Amino acid sequence: MTRVYYKEAVGAFIVFDVTRAATFEAVVKWKQDLDAKVQLADGSPIPCVLLANKCDQQKEGIVNNPSKMNEYIEEHKFTAWFETSAKENINIEEAAKTLVKEVYTSSIYIIIISKKFILSIKYRYVINRKKNISNFNII
Repeated sequence: MTRVYYKEAVGAFIVFDVTRAATFEAVVKWKQDLDAKVQLADGSPIPCVLLANKCDQQKEGIVNNPSKMNEYIEEHKFTAWFETSAKENINIEEAAKTLVKEVYTSSIYIIIISKKFILSIKYRYVINRKKNISNFNII
């Protein structure tokens, strides 16, 4: 894909069809393309969740082995993976929440440009669940 499709992306889903093992073979190509064309301000890859779609049907290939899938996503630096069904609405919300949470907790860089200086401030969003407090730390 051209870089314009990825412009300003902060997270992504890569989806393959569990009923056709051949679609899984393209996953690594899509991930490499994504990582080559868009990064966070610190140069790290944007959060990316792998979706094994059509889980309500007969599965083929590696998706039948969750431990192998876990190894695969770790090796290729995916944030997480989910078996999903768009048709039956299985794990769609959970996958979206996972991606949004990862995007939200990723570092956000703000660059302010003026006539005489460039100021770069890095904010990391920190959630303290015990105290139910949300705050920003300037690093």
